[in-house]
Amino acid sequence: MHLREGEQIMKIYHHHLTPFIFKIIKTIAGFLPFFFLLYLAKSSLSVFGFVVVNFVFFSMFALICIYKAIIYWMDKLVVTNERVIYINWTGLTARKESEAFLSDIEEIQTQEKGFLSKLYIFDYGRFRLETAASSVSIDYTEAPDPEGIRKFVYNIKPQ
Repeated sequence: MHLREGEQIMKIYHHHLTPFIFKIIKTIAGFLPFFFLLYLAKSSLSVFGFVVVNFVFFSMFALICIYKAIIYWMDKLVVTNERVIYINWTGLTARKESEAFLSDIEEIQTQEKGFLSKLYIFDYGRFRLETAASSVSIDYTEAPDPEGIRKFVYNIKPQ
């Protein structure tokens, strides 16, 4: 992402923490059966073999969690005084950038998770921005306070 001359970053939004915690819980639930089977097979393994297999499983678990965390925190929605930019990392080396000029914005849609969105831990949802070309330019999921982002973007005066 390169800023144009005279362009300033107004605000940067990262994904909400709650969906990330749910993803980590799913990863833990996926690895628990392997650790349980390893525990059951403990008597048939040597102490060294048991430690090595535990280390391998735990290393795989840790690497998957670190990968998810890096991708999760590198995704961001950047609001400048001229445009809205969404940087979506699809892998450690691959990313997609979408941008919309503030003067081209036609509609902003937000979607939240019902009455529980009044609580901060559940105040996340989808932020969808459409431009004058009536094609979806930005679709930011797991956005923190999507309604707040919408109000912030609408209150910026395009230059």
